[in-house]
Amino acid sequence: MSQSAMSETYDFLFKFLVIGNAGTGKSCLLHQFIEKKFKDDSNHTIGVEFGSKIVNVGGKYVKLQIWDTAGQERFRSVTRSYYRGAAGALLVYDITSRETYNALTNWLTDARMLAKLMFLETSALTGENVEEAFVQCARKILNKIESGELDPERMGSGIQYGDAALRQLRSPRRAQAQSAQEYRETSKGNILEENKMLPAQRLFRLRS
Repeated sequence: MSQSAMSETYDFLFKFLVIGNAGTGKSCLLHQFIEKKFKDDSNHTIGVEFGSKIVNVGGKYVKLQIWDTAGQERFRSVTRSYYRGAAGALLVYDITSRETYNALTNWLTDARMLAKLMFLETSALTGENVEEAFVQCARKILNKIESGELDPERMGSGIQYGDAALRQLRSPRRAQAQSAQEYRETSKGNILEENKMLPAQRLFRLRS
């Protein structure tokens, strides 16, 4: 297998959003996460920009497909359209700007349906806690998959299996449902087989 093919091997793909007011450093945060360096010449995002990276989360390789959205009000309707089918979101504000903090209420209204909230202070300049922010969010989603709370096969979940072979895996709930179905089919078969017996055979089986 080539190096490029190996680098694209992953267990799950999660669709993420980076949202928040314009000028809060969303693009710089994404650039630091992917390139491991600060983006000096950052302009306001027009519409939506895209980046991706594979991270190791508890032994599972997860490809984060990250959409960096514009923070200007005139692009708000475009941003909202990307919420559909997203597994999680990073809500960004500038700790030196009260205005961007006050605007969180509006962003939270849009993003609250995606996941529970957590707080982490990061620095796109130094890289402090940047990777941890994305990995923590991915870990929460992965935990929900493993507990059966999230189903990667559900339309619009924002989650996909990476390897086609993993599509054969089932969440705990799906596995339980499958086992129950197999038990019902086996029991039904036993009853039918029992009914086919002659009376003498059935009596012998009951006595044995």
